[in-house]
Amino acid sequence: MTGAGDAFQTGVVRDGYPAGTGWVVAARGELDQDTLAPLAEALASAANRCPLVVLDAGAITFGDSSFLNLLLRFHHLTALRIAAPSEQLRRLFAVTGADTVLSVHASVEDALGV
Repeated sequence: MTGAGDAFQTGVVRDGYPAGTGWVVAARGELDQDTLAPLAEALASAANRCPLVVLDAGAITFGDSSFLNLLLRFHHLTALRIAAPSEQLRRLFAVTGADTVLSVHASVEDALGV
């Protein structure tokens, strides 16, 4: 098993850092079944560190159903909040009804309650 820092060195996960009572995971690029593993690892590591996990989705350009499934699974495991999703992600959440389940916020600061 790799360490938490290893996930942050891969392409889709930009950064991970503590913020207030939570942990922020910043992701980027296109997220589908072929690219999700590093994000899943980073979210799991964050959930083990803090009760609140914020996904900074501001640099995610695409997410498919496997990405949505990952978010819904982590929503049931921890207090997951999605920050700054793109228009494409907001449409994905709205069309699937996930926007009624997931906690979606305009910014990382809003998601953290700062």
